[in-house]
Amino acid sequence: MEVILKEDISGLGYKHDIVEVKPGYGRNYLIPRGMAVIANKSNKKLAEENARQMSHKAEKLKQDAEAVAEKLEKLELEMKAKVGESGKIFGAVTTLQISDSLKDKGFDIDRKQITFNSEVKSVGEYTATVDLHREVKPEVKFKVVADQ
Repeated sequence: MEVILKEDISGLGYKHDIVEVKPGYGRNYLIPRGMAVIANKSNKKLAEENARQMSHKAEKLKQDAEAVAEKLEKLELEMKAKVGESGKIFGAVTTLQISDSLKDKGFDIDRKQITFNSEVKSVGEYTATVDLHREVKPEVKFKVVADQ
């Protein structure tokens, strides 16, 4: 079943993309929640027209995202956590903590836009990927250090 996405859906696609999904997923989840519409001829024409009109705005958004990405890649965060004797931290560093740390540095990035490349459960250096735009995904370096 082909559907046109009305919003960005992680792991599936971005707004205005035409994607192939299983019929049950489309009929029972995406369409009732307003996340997608069936990709028939009229909806495809409407989506193409919307995409054409949004292309200028999209270019501006991409340029803004690239400017923020440049600043983010130069940034290195330091996360403090309680650490046991073996070097493992109690709990884990979460995307919310990274988001709050970025807010302190002047970047307004939602925690849902941040993903980790590996689990953060011990002291060390890690990277997180920030999804600013479909083509702009900078990596932010951060250190986990022991909280005294």
